[in-house]
Amino acid sequence: MTPGSLVLLHAPNTGSAAWGDLPETLRSYGLDVIVPDVAEGTGSRYVARAALIIAATAPATPLVLAAHGAAGPLLPAIALAQRAAHRTVGGYLFVDAELPRPAQARDHDHEHGHGGAAAPPEHVPSPPDWPDAPCAYLRTHADRSASPEHDRAVREARLRGWPVTEHEPPTAVAQSLSELLTTL
Repeated sequence: MTPGSLVLLHAPNTGSAAWGDLPETLRSYGLDVIVPDVAEGTGSRYVARAALIIAATAPATPLVLAAHGAAGPLLPAIALAQRAAHRTVGGYLFVDAELPRPAQARDHDHEHGHGGAAAPPEHVPSPPDWPDAPCAYLRTHADRSASPEHDRAVREARLRGWPVTEHEPPTAVAQSLSELLTTL
């Protein structure tokens, strides 16, 4: 697939600089790349800020939403915001990212207070109809020593039948990502 716009979403509590020179390299391949810089916020705050930034760029559709790290579980909510704004999401790319989880009963249990303790990180559940577009997973060489959670994400992506690319240097990450885009 050739996206109208490729949206690169960095992990919460980092910044767009985490993508390094990847956006510029992808642009040199002729892709329209949007890199929202969500300076603060996690969970629904991150989703809201990212949606506003994406809207401000007047992106071409269909969008492909690409997430890194902890932005992965937020992709369904970001896609929902894009669909609400009448923008088509044509695919999802997970780059060394965690995967979305379906909603569970305890995610909506508001009866248990925290007794003044710090609230746990906000979980944004996936809507029941997600994924609504093709998905793919890119594991980079930099992720090889990552947590077992990333190993689990790669296994789960394969079990779901998603294309998975294990990036190997000296190929540029941009080239691996661009090739994976064609599988969506």
